[in-house]
Amino acid sequence: MSSLTTSAKPIIGTTVYRRQGEADGSLAMMALTSAYIEAIEQAGGIPLMIPLGLEAEDMLRVLALVDGILLPGGGDVDPVHYHAPMHPLVKSIDADRDMMEILAAQTAVSQQKPLLAICRGHQVLNVALGGTLWADIASQMPQGIEHDFNHTQPRSFQAHKVTILAESLLAAQLGTTETAVNSLHHQGIRDLAPELTAVATSPDGLIEGVEVTGHPFAIGVQWHPEWLVADNAAMVGLFQGFVSAARNGRA
Repeated sequence: MSSLTTSAKPIIGTTVYRRQGEADGSLAMMALTSAYIEAIEQAGGIPLMIPLGLEAEDMLRVLALVDGILLPGGGDVDPVHYHAPMHPLVKSIDADRDMMEILAAQTAVSQQKPLLAICRGHQVLNVALGGTLWADIASQMPQGIEHDFNHTQPRSFQAHKVTILAESLLAAQLGTTETAVNSLHHQGIRDLAPELTAVATSPDGLIEGVEVTGHPFAIGVQWHPEWLVADNAAMVGLFQGFVSAARNGRA
């Protein structure tokens, strides 16, 4: 393998979401918040946005081409995927996105491809491996604190702290066992998937960080580190560790 191949920036494949650019729905878009793109680039990776609606075979071809996979935040996971009834507060379901991201998570785990799963992605990872979710934390989780500051605070607002297992890969990437995080979600992990280890929790006990047991780098976090990299070196370290794992995995 040439030195150019081994030293080139790793390609990070990331899924996107659907948005309507006009009030009447006449300008359909597939998009990704620029904060993800900038965080990947800052960490030394090349972001590659993967469009929704691909057939499974085509999605697998794309996943084979990238060095790492990022699953971003977004709308809710359809409860059908974790065998639960529809909840009245579940919103913004996208069947194509659910299918593609569950496939991406399962592929990253089975092929030991570096994976960083953020907020919705953290939840998708759990569901993809057989776990379940609180469809709405506020109405379902006993003693659950407020987690949804999506429309009431800036996206960088640090809502609460998380406690992180000292021996975890996540703690090694962040360089700490406790950090303040933002909180922009109303769903969360209920029953942990068998292949996952819970490595971070919020003050109410909600699982805020997971790792795939035996995987070189497969981390899910419930918060949004891409909105914290400007002022938080620990979050920069998380993206740098992810991109480094993608580079090392390719080599």
